[in-house]
Amino acid sequence: MLRFAASPTGDMHIGDLRVALFNYIVSKQKSEDFIVRIEDTDKENNIEGKDQEIVDLLGLFGIEYSQVIYQSESVRFHSAMALQLVHEKRAFSCFCSSNWIDKKKEEAKKNKKAYSYDDACRNLPNELVIDNMSPFTIRLSRPEKDIALSDLIKGDISFDVDAVDSFVIMNQNKTPKYNFACAVDDMLNDISLVIRNEEHLNNTPKQAHIRASLGYEKEIQYAHIPTLLNDGTSNVKWLLEEGFLPSAISNYLISIGNTTPQEIFNIEDAIEWFSLDNLSKSPARFSLDTLRDINKAHLNNMEATELSRYVGFADANIGELAKVYLEEASTTKELKSKIESIFSVKEIPKEFEEAAELITKTIKGAPHFKEYDEFQSYIMKKSGLKDENFSQALRCLLTGAQDGPDIAEIYKYIKNYIGEIVK
Repeated sequence: MLRFAASPTGDMHIGDLRVALFNYIVSKQKSEDFIVRIEDTDKENNIEGKDQEIVDLLGLFGIEYSQVIYQSESVRFHSAMALQLVHEKRAFSCFCSSNWIDKKKEEAKKNKKAYSYDDACRNLPNELVIDNMSPFTIRLSRPEKDIALSDLIKGDISFDVDAVDSFVIMNQNKTPKYNFACAVDDMLNDISLVIRNEEHLNNTPKQAHIRASLGYEKEIQYAHIPTLLNDGTSNVKWLLEEGFLPSAISNYLISIGNTTPQEIFNIEDAIEWFSLDNLSKSPARFSLDTLRDINKAHLNNMEATELSRYVGFADANIGELAKVYLEEASTTKELKSKIESIFSVKEIPKEFEEAAELITKTIKGAPHFKEYDEFQSYIMKKSGLKDENFSQALRCLLTGAQDGPDIAEIYKYIKNYIGEIVK
């Protein structure tokens, strides 16, 4: 079983989506179930509707899952397992206030040492614990030896005892801390492989220690993906709103920092050849310019009628027209702007106004021409215009712009709309 764990406290970023894609692809390759786990125990910071937004975005990107699980529904298991650890003397109640802990951290900082909990409450006599009415957290006792792990990307890693520490697993309000909830849920969900961003690497020994303390013997494999550096354009919704296709975004996120047999592909292709072994061990940089090039390729490969729907039509000719504009546009938003300019009321530059009026009058009285050369010859002959005065005025009338793709290529796809375009 593989999982994508998402928090409903903010928008999905490209790093999160990349993790979801990798988990989905590997689950398909391994023929194992893939679940979505909404980590919603942080009630104060949860944003209403974000959970559904996460699920909807996964669907938009073609990421299939067997079920959606909410972490908050497992709180009773978290509490029961924390109680079990306390009963077995593997965890203990800690009455140290947050102010006291902050003071100790500040002292460690001044002494240029890494902070480590001093286990002040670990061996308190039972009567002091039972009779103590102060708020308390529950801490898991630090491991007795270093924790060694093998990561599918990072290789063999060892974490010393102080790095793991006697850490808090339950808050004073009896809600689970992230690492405890995550480790318990991975046990409950029978997770076999965790693929996640390397920012979680330091959480891994703590989660392994939690499972070992609970007597869980199944080995869970880990693969920590190197950081995805970006230039600030990391919001998935923003990319979609700007007109980047889900297929192109997936293509780029799978290929970045990776060795792939082809530059342009879809998720189904990636399932055939993707391997974690081919991922770079170094951070990769997300480039919006590279995504633009990939998006162009996906737009160009799209069936013409389907593409036309992105620009407000259901006509293969308009889809082919949009592809002509891929010379200067790279998103559906930009293409729509180009097509809208053709069908909107034109603002003709002052120097071409007179010629444009004459051409407009001529076109309104002209028959339908299949070929651009015939259309051009007829308009020139009837209007008496020629050279730049004619060509620039005609371009402005047909496209709403003074430059752009070859007008003959454009005419090929708009000839049936001339009456709507030249008003």
